[in-house]
Amino acid sequence: MELDIRLNCLDVDWATVAATLKSVGMAHFPPEVHKKSFEASHATVFVRNKGRLVGFGRAISDGIRQAAVYDVAVVPEYQGQGIGTVILRTILGNVPNCNVILYASPGKEDFYRTLGFRRMQTGMALFTNPELMAEKGFTE
Repeated sequence: MELDIRLNCLDVDWATVAATLKSVGMAHFPPEVHKKSFEASHATVFVRNKGRLVGFGRAISDGIRQAAVYDVAVVPEYQGQGIGTVILRTILGNVPNCNVILYASPGKEDFYRTLGFRRMQTGMALFTNPELMAEKGFTE
């Protein structure tokens, strides 16, 4: 597989981003919302295979001390082929020397552990839809 890795938001099909997030059970919004989120991010990664968008992710950061990773997703039929690892390593390379946080989809914690992430004991969140996040397993 020949992957094309891009670090900008040029020529991204935002409908595919929204559909991919939906297909993997992650938060998804209208395409223009994802466009704004990615364009406002410190680091973005889009992975294509033969022109097809197969994975992506982003980080918000001050670029000095702190970063948070969001929206890491790989199209289901491309999962398990190392694309998620490429996305995360690329993002982490763009926020060197930063503490990096993320919240993993329930059941995906072991993937992030392979990249050095550790479970936090003091993580807290204020969600816009707390009932939905509890239903998905993100909160108690």
